[in-house]
Amino acid sequence: MNQRRALIMLALALLLGLAAVALAARWLLRPAPAAAKRIIVAASDISLGQRLTPEMLKALDWPAESMPRGAVHDSARLVGRVLRSSVLRDEPLSEAKLAPAGTLGGLSALIAEGKRAITVRVNDVVGVAGFALPGNFVDILVNVQASPGGGEHAISRIVLERILVLAVAQEVGRDETRPKVVNAVTLEVTPAQAESIDLARSVGTLSLVLRNQIDPLPGVTTGATRNTLLHIEAPPVPVEAPRPARAPVQAGARARHCIGVIEGTERVEECL
Repeated sequence: MNQRRALIMLALALLLGLAAVALAARWLLRPAPAAAKRIIVAASDISLGQRLTPEMLKALDWPAESMPRGAVHDSARLVGRVLRSSVLRDEPLSEAKLAPAGTLGGLSALIAEGKRAITVRVNDVVGVAGFALPGNFVDILVNVQASPGGGEHAISRIVLERILVLAVAQEVGRDETRPKVVNAVTLEVTPAQAESIDLARSVGTLSLVLRNQIDPLPGVTTGATRNTLLHIEAPPVPVEAPRPARAPVQAGARARHCIGVIEGTERVEECL
């Protein structure tokens, strides 16, 4: 009995020993973790349009297997550059978030190539009650009143769509947590769109229409007039009746003169 128990204990110890050897071999053969590399991140929250200074930057150890694309390892490459998008604290900095080298700070760094910035005066209602914030897209609506002579009817129509808001008043920060009522909105447009806006505000009143950020579809409308607003049918346009065609006069034919003569109850017509 004692010998049988000893054999069982010996077998159990052998199994446990083999398991320990297997676990140790697996742990020793495991590949060593990749060494962390230091990258440059933001030392604090930085708004777009600001020029980077050494105080805004810091180095942070980052796992090599999850290295951000385009990460910068030398802070000297970033000092003096201008951000074109806001970054948060400890967020890695990359070339994609920077304006081209040599760009001055401010609003000009945010304007895309080939685009222009134009400022439109608004009020608390026209400015979508303060909800038109930097980074939003808006449509531009123009309202043209009827001319005194009656030759031009009042109409309201969307003239430009999906226009990017660069700044509200003098602020370019994209804080979407609270609306901001301002008196001016700066928009990013093409040169042709800038001409259209300048003409539209000279012939009528401009309003902004806030639209969905990810909605690219255009709004196809014909504009709103007094008749369409009140569902009044336009009066039919009178059409002139066609005039009877005159019989063609043959060339060389002489006009004839006729005289009517009444004899008793009969009427006789004689032509010369």
